[in-house]
Amino acid sequence: MSSVFGAPPFLCEYLVIAGGGGGSAGGNRQGGAGAGGYRSSVVGEDSGGGASAESVLSLVAGVYSITVGAGGAGAASDDSDGSQGSDSVFSTVTSLGGGRSQLGGGASGGSGSGGAGGDVYSVLGGAGEGGQGFAGGNGRTVTPFPAAGGGGAGAVGANFSGTSTGGAGGVGVQSSITGSAVFRAGGGGGGATIQGASAGAGGNGGGGNGSPTSGSATSGTANTGGGGGAATNENPPGLPAGSGGSGVVIFTLPTQATVTFSGGVTQTSATVGVNRVYTVTATSTDSETVTIS
Repeated sequence: MSSVFGAPPFLCEYLVIAGGGGGSAGGNRQGGAGAGGYRSSVVGEDSGGGASAESVLSLVAGVYSITVGAGGAGAASDDSDGSQGSDSVFSTVTSLGGGRSQLGGGASGGSGSGGAGGDVYSVLGGAGEGGQGFAGGNGRTVTPFPAAGGGGAGAVGANFSGTSTGGAGGVGVQSSITGSAVFRAGGGGGGATIQGASAGAGGNGGGGNGSPTSGSATSGTANTGGGGGAATNENPPGLPAGSGGSGVVIFTLPTQATVTFSGGVTQTSATVGVNRVYTVTATSTDSETVTIS
């Protein structure tokens, strides 16, 4: 525990959320991308995948790695895959990037992407990482080929519904680490299946919507790790598919701690109770650091 004189080691709560996966396009109808992995040590809250909060860190004076994962790019052309989300890192904690939406079925990741709808590609959703997120839902091989939603940190992506509407992305997890309750790491929605159909909604927590047949998919919200929405190949194609939302690293330290960041870190801070809360929204390289004393 922290010294009574305000010296390290300091107790540190954190959220480490990776970038969401990017949505795919075409094939038959594609599932939504998975949210970035969600790890939390905030007392009384949850980590992703239904896990309880992890142990609070005890940080001695020193230099610690910090990386905010980028969201995976959404597909820009028909019959193509999205990209995997990138990992986020804080000290010894790594959250895995969200599973990309892909033509060959769901991909694993922090949360898994949803399975496609159709008679050509795999309909099975990808797996989520234990303690970080849930699996994507499963699509269906029977017309009108409904696709599934991507997994979120707080719930599995919706399976096929038996209708022409794409499956919804799984909900994220709520945290009040910044003093306000916010959902993050929602899964991406699946694409619509026939003309005039609705797309799957993105999961609460920044997940992007799948594309309806009259418009484009949407991207996950920046700094939530939300998965990107999938694009349909109905006429007109709903391109481009949604990209994943970038991740975020949020951590708390007592106000007496001295904290400095390397030059490639973009961050803000605010006092909440007896702690200072640091919100890191971007890192320009994978070698950025935070120094605590």
